[in-house]
Amino acid sequence: MEQLLVAFSTVGLAELGDRTQLLTLILVARFKRPLTLVFAILCASVINFGVAGIIGSHVAEFLTPHRLHLVVGVSMVAMAIWELIPEKLSKEQKTIHKGVSVFLSMFIAYLIAEIGDKTQLATLALAAAYQSTLLVVAGATLGMLAANAPVAYLGNAFAHRLPIPAIRLVTALLFIAVGGFFIYKAL
Repeated sequence: MEQLLVAFSTVGLAELGDRTQLLTLILVARFKRPLTLVFAILCASVINFGVAGIIGSHVAEFLTPHRLHLVVGVSMVAMAIWELIPEKLSKEQKTIHKGVSVFLSMFIAYLIAEIGDKTQLATLALAAAYQSTLLVVAGATLGMLAANAPVAYLGNAFAHRLPIPAIRLVTALLFIAVGGFFIYKAL
């Protein structure tokens, strides 16, 4: 259960103010289909985080517990620094092709947006650190949904009321705390 909660909170917090939340705003404003958007986020997240979880669990086989804790700790501190850098959408992420279905457009946009993102890397690191890849992937997916579903339903009004810089700072501090804990365990 710890794996689920840690993955949920790590990804959920990291996602606040992330480029995929900006993508959520763009897609819901364009298509006005929040339920379809949430389902697309769910499907893309399961695939992205599933791949990250599988890779993370295989990486763990080659690391001693000491090295593993150190790698996870350092990666969390690196994500804290990454969290403080504001993100913007690329031109490709803003463009949705008209000939493709709404669901498929949303799904592909999220699939591409999350490749190599800090939430995917966090999932990889957590899967390497914990025994249950399934719980880590489930927690990461739920965290992604918890951060993006409200944006899909409440749109611009919700996003403009959040103090994104403060949320980014608190998230970075939480990453540092989690990273520090793992580094402490490694030492």
